[in-house]
Amino acid sequence: MSTESAPTPAGPTTELPADRFMDREEGWLRFNQRVLELAEDEDIPLLERARFLAIFSSNLDEFFMVRVAGLKRRLATGVVVASSSGHRPRTLLERISRFTHELMLRQAACFEDSVAPGLRAAGIRIVRWSDLDTDEREYLHGYFLRSVYPLVTPFAVDSAHPFPYISGRSLNLAVTVRDPLDERRMFARVKVPSVLTRFIELGPRQSGRFVPIEDVIAAHLPQLFEGMQILEHHAFRVTRNADLEVDEDETDDLVTSLENELLRRRFGPLVRLEVEDSISPEVLSILTEELGAEEEEIYRVPGPLNLAGLAQIADTERPELRYPPMVPVEPRSLTSGDLFTTIREREVLVHHPYESFATTTERFLALAATDPEVVAIKQTLYRTSGDSPIVEALIEAARAGKEVVVLVEIKARFDEQNNIQWARKLELAGCHVVYGVVGLKTHCKLSMVIRKDDDGLLRRYCHVGTGNYNPSTARVYEDFGLFSAASEVGEDVSELFNSLTGFSRKKHYRRLLVAPAALREGLLRQIDQEIENSLKGEPARIRIKVNSLVDEEIIDALYRASQAGVSVDLWVRGSCVLRAGVPGLSENIRVRSILGRFLEHSRIFVFANGWRPQVWIGSADLMPRNLDRRVEALVRVSDSDQCRRLVGLMDLAMAESTSSWRLEPDGTWTRHTRGEDGQPLVDLQDSLRGDRHLRVVESG
Repeated sequence: MSTESAPTPAGPTTELPADRFMDREEGWLRFNQRVLELAEDEDIPLLERARFLAIFSSNLDEFFMVRVAGLKRRLATGVVVASSSGHRPRTLLERISRFTHELMLRQAACFEDSVAPGLRAAGIRIVRWSDLDTDEREYLHGYFLRSVYPLVTPFAVDSAHPFPYISGRSLNLAVTVRDPLDERRMFARVKVPSVLTRFIELGPRQSGRFVPIEDVIAAHLPQLFEGMQILEHHAFRVTRNADLEVDEDETDDLVTSLENELLRRRFGPLVRLEVEDSISPEVLSILTEELGAEEEEIYRVPGPLNLAGLAQIADTERPELRYPPMVPVEPRSLTSGDLFTTIREREVLVHHPYESFATTTERFLALAATDPEVVAIKQTLYRTSGDSPIVEALIEAARAGKEVVVLVEIKARFDEQNNIQWARKLELAGCHVVYGVVGLKTHCKLSMVIRKDDDGLLRRYCHVGTGNYNPSTARVYEDFGLFSAASEVGEDVSELFNSLTGFSRKKHYRRLLVAPAALREGLLRQIDQEIENSLKGEPARIRIKVNSLVDEEIIDALYRASQAGVSVDLWVRGSCVLRAGVPGLSENIRVRSILGRFLEHSRIFVFANGWRPQVWIGSADLMPRNLDRRVEALVRVSDSDQCRRLVGLMDLAMAESTSSWRLEPDGTWTRHTRGEDGQPLVDLQDSLRGDRHLRVVESG
């Protein structure tokens, strides 16, 4: 691809309509609505439905901690400029509140009316204290004394005891007691210790029966408030702003500054108050006043609260109620014979979790750590698991005397503390640890092994991925990785690492597109090329797979492509603010979303490019932060078979015969699971899991 300056946009130059963007926040909520629809789907195994309810709750927590918190911060600081959708922060917050209230009530109804009865029929019961018999209560009394009582602290609220701080995402009991000596009514708060499991399973004799932990604590309130009369108790939960703010230009020690900011995260402003709908007006009034919650921030739902804890139930050992076991393929090209020779002879593309992460990516680094011919390893780490074999391989390599450079992104949201610990462990082992570029997050997924081969030459072996070097998530996240010993890829990756560890203004590479310097420009140039080709009557088509599509400049370019007659297929898992199928604007754009057993995480960009298709994979979503404020990398796939494989995947996802959600012009998503004949449509993930060979199909 040319590296000259971007051409003047081709095609129609008519002004695009002002209402061409949807709300990013509403787009995200519609994504989580699709997760909820999976929980509501009775064709999905029961425990997996419970897991989708848990994922819905966890997703919503993060949405409030980051997106809603950001809107509230803008409002508090007087930044009331309307978004690209035309809505000001106050209006957006009201819309979010209405939509979220609907979704949370729908989630509670799904649990109470469908999932919980299904679990009961299967012998798995979530029971409340009032449902227990004498023996069960006696068992839980002993459990409370052994495992709960030492951890619980009641906090009274009176003139000598101010209202206690309520930490974010903690589950609590609001308790009202009466002193029988003087009839005074008093308020107290009891925090449910976060180290306890969400549900307590009754003893071996009653396996399959679970009690919410707050019920166990509530039943023993007389022991916590001895001599007092317990009048009422209600569960509640607070969500707080959890975004971190560290000025990298003003700190000499980024790690220490970030650690201090992590301590402050627990004390962020309130953004949501969840209460059980049985709460009394008097207690709710106390909570509202003391916590400073506004009406739109209060969410009354049937108990139990915090259904993220259903992940514990979903892990119950009942294989007949879960997805069938997933046994990933071990690609013969990387698991038999000499791995480095294989990569040297031909680039290898792997698709996780259908193909094993352990015997490909993990093995690549494990072999590099012990191979006496390997002299250096360079690695980026954005998120990894708590017991990462990849980190252990890097440590082993450093201890063996190899040069090991690791870029650890300690600003990876909600993994900051974990990454700081890994960074220090790597440093202690002798690795050179760097923290990226000031002002940017390093999100690219790169690994490079430098080896002295039998021919006496130093050769670079590279891995460029779409997902994190995380063995845990690699089992459920769908991602691609490209192994290459091609000289142009090696030179590109080497130069990119140099820019990350040193000082460089390098912009253009051979087979990489790198943000923030050139990725936006490169994608816009390719879209403009498709427009130009369409106007000339040459093949013109764009296929893109991303997690989020919210960047306005890219979206406008896609609108112009549609107006010029370019067929645009977009596969977007999460938030999408583009309007599809609007006459005169986007009638040539189709948007699909696929959610299921695996989290679709890879990013793929396919451009017809006349008669010479260009296919890219990498780490970047189409969001301003990815294109402008992160270090991202796409690699161009050069092998024709691999290009056909990726194009085949895109066509399978977009086919009318494939089950998916389809974006309508009004911004809603419609799920299509059955054809006009009533027969089930193809499940893309089942198809890939079943035969591991991508099939090229005609999209409808």
